[in-house]
Amino acid sequence: MQLLSGNEAIAQGAWEAGAHVGGAYPGTPSTETMEEFGKKDGVYAEWCPNEKVAVEVGAGASAAGARVLATMKHVGVNVAADPLFTVAYTGVNGGFVVLAADDPGMHSSQNEQDSRFYALAARIPMLEPSDSAEARQFTHDAFELSERFDMPFMLRSTVRISHAKTLVETGAREEVPVRPYEKDAAKWVMMPAFAKPRRVSLDARVDAVKAWAEDCPYNRIERGSSAVGIICSGAAYQYVAEACPDASVFK
Repeated sequence: MQLLSGNEAIAQGAWEAGAHVGGAYPGTPSTETMEEFGKKDGVYAEWCPNEKVAVEVGAGASAAGARVLATMKHVGVNVAADPLFTVAYTGVNGGFVVLAADDPGMHSSQNEQDSRFYALAARIPMLEPSDSAEARQFTHDAFELSERFDMPFMLRSTVRISHAKTLVETGAREEVPVRPYEKDAAKWVMMPAFAKPRRVSLDARVDAVKAWAEDCPYNRIERGSSAVGIICSGAAYQYVAEACPDASVFK
């Protein structure tokens, strides 16, 4: 067991999943994630000129077969939106996970944004951990899920998850080989003639993720009083558990 912040746990989960490449633009509350990932053995990590470049580096490395982590804060998702929306169409080769670290309350930001709406608009699955243990687990699992469904996965943290520390059971690194690259213009080159069929493919992949979500172990019901039921995720789950300990919760 280790006492880790959410940022440290995300870096640990990516490393344990065998991630090979990391790209980021620094911004609180996300910065420590790539700092920690870059310290680990067997990885290549870089600061990029901006978040768009971080996602483009990630998309290229993923296409080449590597598992990739890209990290940024919420306002950086605006900058990265161009390639982010397109990589939903192309899909992946190696697993590709994008962390969006939101900042409700503007502790270190010029505005508030909810990156869940970007995931919805881009039609990219998003996982939202509620503590450091889940941050490690969700990040670890997201790489395999990304490869299974041929889609990038987003991970959303908030400042309370990024910087609070909770106990985490860490594990060893899985040595995952780089997947072979197969030349396929219809998958990787999003000119209109190829992008239109990939939109149909995206519909099918979204349907597959929806079916998986019905039995996903991350979603659970905690039964309490039948008088009050609350649906929540992420840091809000911790607030609900403290403020409404008797409520039934769909997490």
